[in-house]
Amino acid sequence: MGAPRSLISVTLCTEQNLSHDFGQSVVGFFCGSRAFVLERLPVPIKSISRSGASQDLERLVSQLLIFGFNGTELSTRLKTTISALQPGGIILFARNIESPRQTHALLRSAQRLVENKMFLCVDMEGGTVDRLRDAVAPAPSVAEVFASQRPQLFREHGRVIGMEVRALGFNVDFAPVLDLSSEASEPVMRTRTASGFQDETILYARHFLRGLRESGVLACGKHFPGLGEASLDSHQELPVVFKSWRELWLEDLRPYRTLKRELPFVMVAHCAYPSVTSDKTPASLSRKWITEVLRRKIGYRGLIISDDLEMGGVLAAADIGDAAVETLRAGADIFLVCHKEENVWRTFYTVLAEAERDHRFRRQVEAAAERSRRFKESCRALNRPAVPPPTDAAIDKLRGELREFGEKLRLATAARATAVRVEESLGSSS
Repeated sequence: MGAPRSLISVTLCTEQNLSHDFGQSVVGFFCGSRAFVLERLPVPIKSISRSGASQDLERLVSQLLIFGFNGTELSTRLKTTISALQPGGIILFARNIESPRQTHALLRSAQRLVENKMFLCVDMEGGTVDRLRDAVAPAPSVAEVFASQRPQLFREHGRVIGMEVRALGFNVDFAPVLDLSSEASEPVMRTRTASGFQDETILYARHFLRGLRESGVLACGKHFPGLGEASLDSHQELPVVFKSWRELWLEDLRPYRTLKRELPFVMVAHCAYPSVTSDKTPASLSRKWITEVLRRKIGYRGLIISDDLEMGGVLAAADIGDAAVETLRAGADIFLVCHKEENVWRTFYTVLAEAERDHRFRRQVEAAAERSRRFKESCRALNRPAVPPPTDAAIDKLRGELREFGEKLRLATAARATAVRVEESLGSSS
């Protein structure tokens, strides 16, 4: 891996930008005696001549970061960024995925640059959130599968999605959605939810989780504590849910309470719940929600991850660097930055600087990194032999399984509709 790397940040000022009270931050790393510049960032960013944080602290902060990027292959610049940061994981989107072999090669190339095992993540729910539809084939939505009312098909939904995800080289799927459907959130969530009833949502999720687990893929329940009553899209704005604590505990939190031992990850939403926090702090930045409710009251012991910190819902409450610090301070183990390289560096640097300044926060960083390390060491799905590059025959088989699953789903849904009509007819005649 070459000589040890140490991250730096310096401020460059020229006569011209001094007159405008404007500077630039340069982020890069030292390798031996050479300094490599990775990014010039516009201020504001807290800058010092060189971070006094130890390499150990840098590596701890790196393990708390999962990030996304542009492109379908690793550019020289991106290779340098991944190699320097040594992140805890990466996430791919449709913009990164052209074909099964290309995706597998992209993930493998990234992993080769990182000493520790990475979380290789994708959002793969089926329906409107299906990153692999063009590379493999479309997968049915949660709502479509739940309409069949067949638990064996819920399980097969998880299994076939897991097979897709694993075949392309991923080991984490940010699914299932545990939000309860409602009239308020229907324009935003559409077919991503199973039901408005917590017992039905749990039934679908439990079987989906079993299928995903059988395929060797880690799951993530989302969006804690629940977006079921959120009428705004947190990608753009901060939703506010006005349900009482009692309603949330009995309804939206029920899936997390019931499935807490079956969820390797829980993702926390950028949504405010004033009846619980007495303000409009997003759950993703709230110690009340993450530490007091999820960790202590519910007793969740898996890894807690923020939703993407570039989303409008959280940026309405905090600068992205501060958001990264505050989600960790609130009790999250991992923060997610999905798009801009500038923001990847900004969040990393801000967390690093705060951990160096605040010893209590540093202890939180150390504890989160230790949880992630222990998880990676003990997780069977992460320690399996690497999946070989997918062959055309293997992908054709996957497409066939998806078609077969779709046909089973069609027949089951039709049978269900017929049974309902017969029941209604018998009821009306009596």
